[in-house]
Amino acid sequence: MNEILLGVDPREQSVPALVWAADESVRRGLALRLVVAVPPAHNGLRYDALARQSALTIRAESAVANAEDLVRELHPGLRIATERVNGVPATVLRDMAQHAALVVVGSRRLGRAAETFSESSVVVPLTARADCPVVVVRAPEHTAVHPSTLVVGVDGSESSRAAVAFAVEEASLREARLRAVWVWPRSVLTRDDGEEGLAERRRLLAESVAGWAERYPDVAISEEILRGHPVEQLALTSQESLSLVVGRRGRGGYSGMRLGSTVHGLLHRAPCPVITVPLPQRERRTGDPAWTDRSRAGTADRPVSAAPLGTGRRPSPRGTVRRADAPGPSEGSAER
Repeated sequence: MNEILLGVDPREQSVPALVWAADESVRRGLALRLVVAVPPAHNGLRYDALARQSALTIRAESAVANAEDLVRELHPGLRIATERVNGVPATVLRDMAQHAALVVVGSRRLGRAAETFSESSVVVPLTARADCPVVVVRAPEHTAVHPSTLVVGVDGSESSRAAVAFAVEEASLREARLRAVWVWPRSVLTRDDGEEGLAERRRLLAESVAGWAERYPDVAISEEILRGHPVEQLALTSQESLSLVVGRRGRGGYSGMRLGSTVHGLLHRAPCPVITVPLPQRERRTGDPAWTDRSRAGTADRPVSAAPLGTGRRPSPRGTVRRADAPGPSEGSAER
């Protein structure tokens, strides 16, 4: 949990995602690991497939090198590691997320079907299954708006409580206000659509954010209940926000079902970075602020050395790994 993971896209690297990840690494005092995945070649014995794989590998190495150069220009003292991995990008990043505080990716704005089922899709499969929060950056964040604000979607569920825990910490790091928003869909079928229903939701919203203002007195937290469709209202509310934080509550099935319809819609509609927070692991008690402090522990002593990482041993993700600081394979041999 001592690094932030950035997925580098060899086809078209998202500069906003790269900048967001580098800035967040500095804010949290964590190292930044740049990872580029090379998808496996189909019909690998054919000459044209091998040639295509070779071209993808060259492009991937160039992309991760360019990303590293840009990060070093932005933050010369930041600790950086780079890796090229052979494997399906979403699977590689998901496996490596087990050892990261955050995973950051850009978005190529694929259609919903392509994002869910395509082998080249990263955003939906990764967001649905990663063990740590995933940040999807489609465009630069709204840093020119003052005072700075973050939005967190709340619905009283365990997953939204995890989102609140993350959002309060992030707001503190960003010296921003936090808007806790509960969207109440309109329905002619429910009986609690009046004052009693409103009072109940106000109570649940207050319970969801209870205790966080005392732990983070530097964060001004507002509570809002809006009527309408959750995706539409949260997208509108976050128009000038630094980011939108939501919990992941989908269960089972394919990636879109695991993600939940609201998060799935926000990945397409939200005009700011979307941070999806999974449920804490069993040893992390839901609603306990202690689990969010895992990435603040290193903020007192920010790194000053730019020496690359990658020397420590860690479980390899699925696929083939070649670390940037390790010698490459000998000529004519297969990669390890």
